[in-house]
This record gives sequence, C-alpha cells and structure tokens, in this order.
Amino acid sequence: MSFHLGTIATWSGGVACTAGLALLASGAGTAPTDPQIVGIVVTANQIDIDGGQLALKKAKSQEVRDFAQQMVTDHSALQKSVSDLGAKLKVKPEDSDTSRSLKSQAEETSRKLQALQGAAFDKAYIEHEAAYHQAVIDATSSVLIPNAQNAELKSALQSAAPLFQGHLQHAQKVQSELQENY
Repeated sequence: MSFHLGTIATWSGGVACTAGLALLASGAGTAPTDPQIVGIVVTANQIDIDGGQLALKKAKSQEVRDFAQQMVTDHSALQKSVSDLGAKLKVKPEDSDTSRSLKSQAEETSRKLQALQGAAFDKAYIEHEAAYHQAVIDATSSVLIPNAQNAELKSALQSAAPLFQGHLQHAQKVQSELQENY
C-alpha cells in the first residue's frame, strides 16, 4: 500500500516555499502521533487532488494538464488506501498544527492560482508542484517515517518513496519543458 503526502506551497514574491512541511521536517514542535500522521496524509493528499482539479480547469499546456490528471488519479487512489489502512488499524485521522497549517496554506495558494491565467498559471502551478513534492520527500523521510509507531503505517510510508520521487521527477520535467516553450 502506498501513501502520497504533500504540502501546499505558498508564494512570496513568486517564489514557492513549503512552510507547513518544512517546519515539520525541521523538527520544530512535538513529534506527530500515528493519528496525526494519518491526518497529515489525508489533508495533504486532498490538497493535491484539489490542486490537480483546478489545474485541469485552468491549465493551457497539455503537459501541465497531463500532470494534473495524474495527480488527481494517483491521489484519489491513495486517499482510498489511506482510508482503508486507517480503518484496518482503527486509527482515525487527527488534526494537528501541521494539518491546520497545510489547510490554511492551501486556501491562500488556491486564491493566488485562481487569479492567474494561461502560461502564468501553468508556470506557477508546476513550480508549486515541484517544491511540494520535494517537501513531501523531506518530511516523510525525516519526520513521518521515524515517528510512525505502527509498523504497517511505517511500512506504507516507506513504500511510498518511489511514488514521491516519480511525481517530483515528472513535475521537474514539465517545469523544464515549460521553460523551453514559454
């Protein structure tokens, strides 16, 4: 079973930063519990689904649209996996400072993306996705996996690494293509 975690990037002068999971990965605050880890996974996954759906409506580039469709498809399947594993382990997702921060950042990022059109939207969305997936990789390996107490949850997080890396590489490829074409 695989999970896909994510964070939402916010812009400061057009530069993506991944504050929610960057703070988590830095070790600041208390270690998340298993219910909080599941809550972070659920929240981050939904954010990436919502972002992909927005990109499907607004993206100009076919490459960006294809990437967005992959995010919606993969994260919808992963959201079901998260739900199934949580039910099996009798672990209910629990809010945390991280999940609340992710939701808040997602709202801000969505507003900013909705204000963009055409190539500007495509560029901002794919930059966000590249930063987003790098933050996911960092937070998963440095915080979520080490703090997962349930062996099955820990294993699921570990098995997700190739998926995270694949999404990052895809985002970087699209980002490079956009730079060449725009």
